[in-house]
Amino acid sequence: MASAAQHASAVPEKNLFRIGEVSRLTGTKAFVLRYWETEFPTLEPVKSSSGHRMYRREDIETVFEIKRLLYEEGFTIAGARRHLAEQNGSAQPGAEIPSVPQPPARERDHELSRTQRKCLLDLREELLAILTLLEGR
Repeated sequence: MASAAQHASAVPEKNLFRIGEVSRLTGTKAFVLRYWETEFPTLEPVKSSSGHRMYRREDIETVFEIKRLLYEEGFTIAGARRHLAEQNGSAQPGAEIPSVPQPPARERDHELSRTQRKCLLDLREELLAILTLLEGR
């Protein structure tokens, strides 16, 4: 697992980045970055006068953290959002966090270990292969 310092050293020394640059630097598709902007209040790139998204260095660090939480730690979007809010200190007592409809308790934020996640991804691949074979009949 790469640390935030390692990611920061890979980012060129400039202040603003276009979405394509951020996509290449973080290994995240542009449409995923745009979606994350809607889900994570801490990820808020500025708009240039021509309307282009311009990500700051702190936005890129946030993208790396979101990616780590979702893909490596197995958080759900809601769980990662709460984790970032707590980490940034915005989840203070009495502070209101945007309301998101919550699934029943038994379905809420099951964090998967890396091994469990890999096992599920392997199983998915096998099931897709079986489906391909069955469709070929």
